[in-house]
Amino acid sequence: MALAWRVEAVCFNAFPSLKQVILDGWLLRFSKGVSRRANSANPLHADYAAPESVIGQIEALYRGQGQPTIFRVPSFIEAAIDQPLIARGYRSEGETCVLYGAMDAVDGAADPGVELSAAPNAEWLAAMAAFQAHTDVQRRVYRDIVQAVAVPAACAGLRIDGELVALAYGTVGDGLLCYESVITDPKQRRQGLAWRVVASLAAWGRGRGARGVCLQVEAGNAAARALYERFGLTTELYRYHYRRQPSD
Repeated sequence: MALAWRVEAVCFNAFPSLKQVILDGWLLRFSKGVSRRANSANPLHADYAAPESVIGQIEALYRGQGQPTIFRVPSFIEAAIDQPLIARGYRSEGETCVLYGAMDAVDGAADPGVELSAAPNAEWLAAMAAFQAHTDVQRRVYRDIVQAVAVPAACAGLRIDGELVALAYGTVGDGLLCYESVITDPKQRRQGLAWRVVASLAAWGRGRGARGVCLQVEAGNAAARALYERFGLTTELYRYHYRRQPSD
């Protein structure tokens, strides 16, 4: 349980929201509705207030931002959070796995073809937007989120014939490397390019004291989960899903 809470905090820092409120052990995140993760209510530590006692305040804060209320529900405390939300008609969506591996078990080899930088530049952001097929709004919000990262970070890019074809970034905190936004140009997949990027980031993270590696991946993304398991993230530490407020 202690490791799960550590990973939760590291992942919050790796993908910050544009606004936040802390309320009775809950972290409420607001990012203009782009990305459920950055626009959800999250238990912050083991002493979070019961949902029944704060749900009205949480809903009011999201309503004030013009957004539906979305709760993010980690599986290790699922029973305590799910039932009050189900009773209010909240629906489940977006099941995600949180994977973990020991740093010593992963391929942490720097690749001379992978460029690392402490912050995303315009070319990296443009390639990320293209690979993820972002709208203009998503592009702007994603840029602001990544530029808001305040912990040690590295943005990785791999080129072929001068063009960026695989991207990711990683952050280090509390002895853990967290991977974010691992993606390959759809035209360049199945060539091991993502492996080269995450291996270079592992080498970077190891050099900054990380002894564990974590990331979040959609439960239904079998190809990505197989890649990460081969890479050494062999433990499914926990899962989470979202509960979305019913529309009127």
